[in-house]
Amino acid sequence: MKYKLLGKSGLRVSEICLGTMGFGEAWANGANKEESKKVYDSFLDGGGNFIDTANRYTEGSSEKFLGEFIHSERNNLVLATKYTLYTQRGSVNDGGNHRKNLVQSVEGSLKRLDTEYIDLLYLHAWDFTVGIEEVLRNLQYLVQSGKVLHIAISDTPAWIISQGNAIAELRGWSSFVAVQAEYSLTQRTPERDIIPMCNTTNVALTAWAPLAGGALTGKYLNNTDSALRLKPTSLRLNERNTAIAKAVVAVANEVGCSAGNVALNWVRKQKGTIIPIVGARKEEQIKDNLNCLNFDLTGEQMNRLNETSKIELGFPHDFLTSDVVKEVVFGGTKDKIQF
Repeated sequence: MKYKLLGKSGLRVSEICLGTMGFGEAWANGANKEESKKVYDSFLDGGGNFIDTANRYTEGSSEKFLGEFIHSERNNLVLATKYTLYTQRGSVNDGGNHRKNLVQSVEGSLKRLDTEYIDLLYLHAWDFTVGIEEVLRNLQYLVQSGKVLHIAISDTPAWIISQGNAIAELRGWSSFVAVQAEYSLTQRTPERDIIPMCNTTNVALTAWAPLAGGALTGKYLNNTDSALRLKPTSLRLNERNTAIAKAVVAVANEVGCSAGNVALNWVRKQKGTIIPIVGARKEEQIKDNLNCLNFDLTGEQMNRLNETSKIELGFPHDFLTSDVVKEVVFGGTKDKIQF
């Protein structure tokens, strides 16, 4: 395990983040406390120090389990949680990006985690009801209180994040040091705006669902259509993604590793600070996932996966890189300019 700097924060975080949405049995397919502890211990034994949870995960069980697990090594861990999601359905102010929900959510997380501070607090999802300056002012209040060390944001348009960090710099407030987004071989749309924004402004990207809900492990390739309809993951199993999964399995056979290792390795090799969030419901799963650190894909294998999973970047990206535009902008001199 190696470590990366989390954006401008200077925090040293493991190059794999442990996702704990499956810690607890309140939701389907979750792990009990004993198995969750085995996953947690295996991650730490592998050198991991970066752990991701949220106030709603398994109705609070995820944070409660972590609160019991982390005591002996709290100072060695970078613990991330999130606010926005409701904890009491039907309560109009219990949920959203506003200050009341922020404060009560953080207080609840601190109790469940049994800790005095949160290393990294994400806004979980943009709700379009609170302006970005108000959000930042509220988060700054928590940073100044010492309850939160750094702030981040998840599932939010790139233009809102950019606007927010510009305001934070102007005001002298804490800025977002990380952005969380779905990113994998089957979900490359963050390459349009979110990832270029992160790379330009020194913001880390934490990638959720890097295995596309298991679709990139190859385990669904031989399932019947009727079986797939029983699984939420089947939403990701269209013709394009099936072709990508087959390409991943082919590379895995060449390397001699699991398909999941290949998919995680591809994410790790992307430009910038990109950290896959890897969840596991069983100890053997996290051990296998950590094996992605033990090899590198070749250039030819990366190119093959890139070609199979490529997307259209859309306007203005495809337009600006077209031969016609390069001609009218540079007048035939582009190849003579180094930049």
